[in-house]
Amino acid sequence: MTFLKTGGCQCGEIRYEINCEPTVVYACHCTECQRQSGSALGMAAVIPAEHFRLTRGAPKSFPRTGESGRTMSCWFCPTCGTRIHHSPAGLAQNCNLKPGTLDDTSWLRPTVHVWTRSAQPWTVIPEGVMVCETQPKDRSWLTRREPS
Repeated sequence: MTFLKTGGCQCGEIRYEINCEPTVVYACHCTECQRQSGSALGMAAVIPAEHFRLTRGAPKSFPRTGESGRTMSCWFCPTCGTRIHHSPAGLAQNCNLKPGTLDDTSWLRPTVHVWTRSAQPWTVIPEGVMVCETQPKDRSWLTRREPS
């Protein structure tokens, strides 16, 4: 069975496809992700970079340093501003896709929650997921394949 999912920005200028399941889907509760998403948390679906392909448009990028002190390249639509993905320093082999940009989000389930010390007090984190108060120093969870 072939895995193929498509997505894009709000205005449609940027379109992409991914052709493999994420290694992990995580929720980040840091204040920067809250600000970037305009919500209680940010999410990312980690895709090996070779499985992400732009099919339309040319996103712009900017560097951002997070609470962890690491810098990432953030890619967004130059017209509507929708964040498409980011690539963390030291893990350029990954494309951390903003999963809300997928055309079908019904299959997404975060299994890791990071920076929970900044989580909104009303946030409910499901049982059975990995929970980290800050950014884990061991980033192997970003490259492990989740069970299907």
